[in-house]
Amino acid sequence: MEHDRLPLTQRALSNIRTMARGEGAEQYAASLLTIKPINTEKIQTAKAKERRNHLSVWNKLCYAFGGAPYQITGSALGFFLQIYLLDVAQLDPFYASIILFVGRAWDAVTDPTVGFLVSRSRWTSIGRMMPWILCSTPFAVLTYFLIWYVPPFEEGKVIWYLVFYCLFQSMQTCFHVPYSALTMFISSNQKERDSATAYRMMVEVLGTVLGTAIQGQIVGGASDCPTEADDTNSTNLLTTNKTRVSLDETKQAYLIASGVICLIYVLCAAILFFGVKEQKASGQRKVKPLSFRQGLWVVMSYGPYIKLVTAFLFTSLAFMLLEGNFALFITYALGHREDFHNILLVIMLSGTLTIPWWQWFLARFGKKKAAYFGISWAVPFMILIISIRSNLIISYLVSVAAGVSVAAAFLLPWSMLPDVVDDFKVKNPDIHGHEALFYSFYVFFIKFASGLSLGISTLSLKFAGYVTGDCLQPESVSLTLKVLVSPVPVILIVVGLLILKTYPIDEERRQYNHKVLQELLDSESETSELGSSV
Repeated sequence: MEHDRLPLTQRALSNIRTMARGEGAEQYAASLLTIKPINTEKIQTAKAKERRNHLSVWNKLCYAFGGAPYQITGSALGFFLQIYLLDVAQLDPFYASIILFVGRAWDAVTDPTVGFLVSRSRWTSIGRMMPWILCSTPFAVLTYFLIWYVPPFEEGKVIWYLVFYCLFQSMQTCFHVPYSALTMFISSNQKERDSATAYRMMVEVLGTVLGTAIQGQIVGGASDCPTEADDTNSTNLLTTNKTRVSLDETKQAYLIASGVICLIYVLCAAILFFGVKEQKASGQRKVKPLSFRQGLWVVMSYGPYIKLVTAFLFTSLAFMLLEGNFALFITYALGHREDFHNILLVIMLSGTLTIPWWQWFLARFGKKKAAYFGISWAVPFMILIISIRSNLIISYLVSVAAGVSVAAAFLLPWSMLPDVVDDFKVKNPDIHGHEALFYSFYVFFIKFASGLSLGISTLSLKFAGYVTGDCLQPESVSLTLKVLVSPVPVILIVVGLLILKTYPIDEERRQYNHKVLQELLDSESETSELGSSV
């Protein structure tokens, strides 16, 4: 009995000494004792690897803050740029539609280009993604501020907004594409990445709240659009002066709001840089980088990716149509001019508060079920908002319910994209450096479609008889806005969810991919360690 309690190596030594008294057997038995230090070293290596893949709450928060600039500026531009160009810059709806479409289309084209360049970037002392993020930040801040500045000339005003809108979108792409791909380089553990993505979505939706709040509260407080003359005996000159002073105050309010957002942009970029360490893929073999044509073929020929992107293309387009026209819809169709910025804020707050619930839901029931339930949740409320008579209380209630669906629309695409990248890695273990391509082409399709939708919707307002700078619009404008925020988005959501049904990566396949990639990572690490020891 005491013999059985001995450690394994000592038991082996005792047995060999008993069974074979020869010198060779004893020497062999003694050599078994040298196995223990090797096993200890492997255990320590495994623990070190686990610590490296583990992300603290602080790391996840710092990573999440990097997503805020994109959403803060995006929500401000999405909700307010159209109404700003029409009512503050006082551009013709035709020219406003050109600016919105060309700006988004240019932004879409730069995404795969930047993704390709990022995929070929060399590793530096601060990583492969971080240099892009750092260098683009000051230029993005400058160009964003100039978008909200009304130049003191009429000739060339369209060119001014078109140039700075395109430049800002380019700088924003140089920030956001590397940041999106950074998801794959903060940890090799799938659960850690999913958790970090949930933190990121929480902060991003909070960023949309912040962008909406800053832009809406500052600009909304400065807006003054009298519907009737204060004094019926006042002259046209006095009325004109009052309008001009109000317009100047509104212009100044837009500049103040953009300045605050620029400061937050820089702060978030600094938190990301100092709080996140980009990890170099361990054990990755050096291979010749993919050409642009090869990268395009790799991405566009992968079935699960195409199905996922196409599905979210339609659903995202629905929410972008709603976002781009909602401020005008609240102002001119519902008649809540004084409350439109508060209604937008309620939508974003509701979305922020429900992000943790959606993260629990997708972990409990799977990501596809979360997509079906979460995105379709908005459909009845889209129908309700145009079916009933305009009522402020009902508008607020509908906004709370719509925010729940907005949260799901934010979280799920970015939570499911890493699953597609992992699935591709399992099927193509010899291809490396493709992560940024998957993210950039997804953003390309989404932005191009959103630019097309905004351009068409703004052009539709021109055909409906929208009068620039006027406080009252024809009934045809109200009808057009109702169509743009309800029937069209509902149809797009239905089509997107039908396509999502064909998406093949379910929870079982996702867990299998995680297991295979972990084994592959362990084998590559062991091979690398063996090579270094030799």
